Amino acid sequence: MPLMPRLDETNVDEAANSPAALAPLEQSPLEQGPREQSPRGQEGPLGQGQDFGSRVELALGATNHLLNARNSPRYVAQVLQGVTAVATKLERTTQPFTGVGPDGMKARVGAVDLDVPLPDTAAALQELEDVYLRDAVYFHDPKYAAHLNCPVVIPALVGEAVLSAVNSSMDTWDQSAGATMIERRLIDWAAERLHLGGGADGIFTSGGSQSNLQALLIARNHAVAGLRQDPARAGLRLPALLDSLRIFTSEDSHFSIQKSSSMLGLGFDAVISVPCTPDHRMDSAALAEAMADARGAGLVPMAVVATAGTTDFGVVDPLAETAALARAYGAWFHIDAAYGGGLMVSNRYRRLLDGTRLADSVTVDFHKTFFQPVSSSALLVRDRSMLRHITYYADYLNPESAALAEIPNQVDKSIQTTRRFDALKLWLTLRIMGADAIGALFDEAIDLAARVGTVLAADEDFELAAPPQLSTLVFRYRPRLENGERLSEDAADTLNPAIRAAVFASGEAVVAGTKVAGRHYLKFTLLNAEATLEDIAGIIHLLRRTGAGLLQTEVAA
Repeated sequence: MPLMPRLDETNVDEAANSPAALAPLEQSPLEQGPREQSPRGQEGPLGQGQDFGSRVELALGATNHLLNARNSPRYVAQVLQGVTAVATKLERTTQPFTGVGPDGMKARVGAVDLDVPLPDTAAALQELEDVYLRDAVYFHDPKYAAHLNCPVVIPALVGEAVLSAVNSSMDTWDQSAGATMIERRLIDWAAERLHLGGGADGIFTSGGSQSNLQALLIARNHAVAGLRQDPARAGLRLPALLDSLRIFTSEDSHFSIQKSSSMLGLGFDAVISVPCTPDHRMDSAALAEAMADARGAGLVPMAVVATAGTTDFGVVDPLAETAALARAYGAWFHIDAAYGGGLMVSNRYRRLLDGTRLADSVTVDFHKTFFQPVSSSALLVRDRSMLRHITYYADYLNPESAALAEIPNQVDKSIQTTRRFDALKLWLTLRIMGADAIGALFDEAIDLAARVGTVLAADEDFELAAPPQLSTLVFRYRPRLENGERLSEDAADTLNPAIRAAVFASGEAVVAGTKVAGRHYLKFTLLNAEATLEDIAGIIHLLRRTGAGLLQTEVAA
């Protein structure tokens, strides 16, 4: 079976497919053998001991590497070499990791002399096999079951190739044009799926942490604007107004909430951690008590953050109840749906997102449950006017006059300036696959997690921390010993991280770890629609075998 389609089956133009284009290209002066140069440290004023003529020759040779009409055949040929290298690697890789350690990789990468270029693309790709491709962690492998990393869909990779080559910058209209309108159309589409209403808006971001940071920045500035309505506070500088602001979120929420609070000048301790119910959802009664206590102490509830898909348990907090409490205290209501946002296209589990219409803002990570390459995330707000809280006008980039003229500069809504056209990946995915197909992939992962949960719950050697909600399972290896008693809690705390490390070092599978009530657990995160129950059962068998071997070694010692 060929690793790649025959050249006459590829969808590139005839010139690029010609033998001349796909044969080794004539070397530019830059690619020819190294010139005799002065020793390093003895360069003259022209640099590296080169005379003016050789410098010009080098620059002219370097232009052969610029993407333009003249070099388009070279572009096609070299990119095809890269695509072929990846495709070949995928077909020949039989496990998600090699087990290489940090010291080995550091030495291998450190041995590369970055000041001496290789003769051609083929040589660079061969070297890349040694320093990256061979030892990469491959998320498409069904034995990868660790973090919220998804296998990616091919239409998104087409988008990645296009956006990287055209290289639009999404800050201003005069740098992006059609890209701006595509991104805005996708924001409207997502807002409609989340039932945020006709006044919604948003922006693509680098990931859930940045989306959460921007949401809380808007919430902070919105709260500060409210505080300044008090004449006694009107003249105070920002630092003096921040001390009383508080953020409420569950004890199982993402760490970026605390990190954002610190970055926004509020401090880690401005985040009030709300206990969860036994099913790991934020306890609404505990939230009500915490907010009442804060108000009684003269503090200001700035924001309430609910999670739609917690990192460990995939749980969706009680959105409607949480929204009601936020509204009662005049607090911003943000939903972190970085993980659970994929439910908006689910064919069977969409109901779990009921309540997003009540949010002031929502985070969605398309590079998790929409099967997009990193990075692709978005922040959406129910009231587009709230984006004014992060707007800054610069005369050399996005002057206020442009906003008054309704020129659509995306930087007006973003905390980033230069930004990739990541929306194109989702656009092509929707246009080629459709939303229902994306939802079907996520549904398969959720269904698989439910089946694996049943297996783990019935297995005497394992303890399941909670029934799965989305596609994560938290569990630990805690077998019964010869005396009929289970392995002690303390021994299990030592054993389970050791199991995870040993399995990772073997490269046969990759699983995650976490803590529940201070105890060490293992974790599956299942996002591969092609993984089967047999695949995951194989990982469970590997964990059991590894754990039993470690126990036996300990007993022998």
